[in-house]
Amino acid sequence: MSDEKSVSVQITGRVQGVWYRGWTRAEAQKLGLRGWVRNERDGSVSAVLCGPAAQVDEMLRRMWQGPGGARVDTIETQPGAPVEDAGFEVRR
Repeated sequence: MSDEKSVSVQITGRVQGVWYRGWTRAEAQKLGLRGWVRNERDGSVSAVLCGPAAQVDEMLRRMWQGPGGARVDTIETQPGAPVEDAGFEVRR
């Protein structure tokens, strides 16, 4: 699909212990995205978002807000490998 987009995302700030991963999965599912999200040892959160470009861009906008209690300082993106598996998962 020509409008498919896949990005690898690194989110820093107060993003662990505030339900950021669960919120990300719920929002990604609403938008019909594929991919995953996980906590990193350094306190950041990583994710891969894959789907129609407009929905990926919308998810990136939403990730700046996050769930209540979150404070996002930075979101860094780079092209990611396409995700073939259906669904969006929280990884450990």
